[in-house]
Amino acid sequence: MKRDLKAVQEVVELVTGGWRAQAVYAAAKFRLPDHIEAGLSRDGELAEAAGVEEQGIHRLMRLLVAMGVFEGGPETGYRNTPVSTALLDRPGTMRDMCLLYGEEFYTAWGHAAECFRTSTAGFELAYGEPLYRHLDGHPDLADRFQRTMKAGNLFFDHVPEIFDFSDKTVVDCGGGNGHLLSVILEAAPDARGKLIDREHVVPIAREYLAGTVGLDRVELFGGDMFTSVPEGGDVYIFCRVLAGWSDDDAVAAFEHCRRAMTGPSSRLLVMDRMVVDNGATVLPALWDLHLLMTTGGGHRSVDRFRSLLDRAGLDIERIAELPMETTALIAAPRA
Repeated sequence: MKRDLKAVQEVVELVTGGWRAQAVYAAAKFRLPDHIEAGLSRDGELAEAAGVEEQGIHRLMRLLVAMGVFEGGPETGYRNTPVSTALLDRPGTMRDMCLLYGEEFYTAWGHAAECFRTSTAGFELAYGEPLYRHLDGHPDLADRFQRTMKAGNLFFDHVPEIFDFSDKTVVDCGGGNGHLLSVILEAAPDARGKLIDREHVVPIAREYLAGTVGLDRVELFGGDMFTSVPEGGDVYIFCRVLAGWSDDDAVAAFEHCRRAMTGPSSRLLVMDRMVVDNGATVLPALWDLHLLMTTGGGHRSVDRFRSLLDRAGLDIERIAELPMETTALIAAPRA
């Protein structure tokens, strides 16, 4: 019986995906895009600059050129493409994400079978403790994690298009380095902001917000949003921070916001990828599995969020779509 060669080829493409990811990770780790940007275009030059063997660079670059990460070759010299340019070692690129996903998160995925069998996060299996506790004890990794989150926040600039933040006090729960809050405050010059996140994140947010909107328009709080949130907000935001937490944790955070709101005109915004069981696209389904692998959590459906908000005394009044397959739920306190 003849085998379906197309199916066999597709299987090969799928199972070698991790090799491709590690090749791209190696390029970022060795700063090959930066060396090429600086004019080093031959195997020997790149090897010397990266501190690795020339034959290793030669074989790595052969694959990366075939993948479209770079152009050229050993005789003519290598050139950057838009893909490799996105890996340059500079603010706003994807390099930090590539390093995090190629090191700690790649290690976590190495425990995939046991993770699926036991529902224990692959990261915890690999490192002996949950991701966020590990971040608390490893400041350099926590900083890279925050920069990675920022690199994936391409939809932030569109958030002011789906909600009017004018003259409002905006509370960003789990606000990370303050990137989203700064975008909102820049779009609404008469708005003020409050941000709550873990203690070790607050200095990162303070530095970022000081360099963008200024600290005179924001208040920073170090603490646990599942225990309490800053009072007096007109808008409470949860952006990509609930997937690693239980339903009961999410309801508790929503309840804190409901009690802390200024009044019936206040709103709560949840922004995240939403999953569907029928007609699912790859990116949300993939990120859902990645959350299981890293935190033990997962993405929720709109209906599941609706149920959680209902338990906290909030009703979804509007749903808006954002880029990068992100959905915004705008909820109002129940009268």
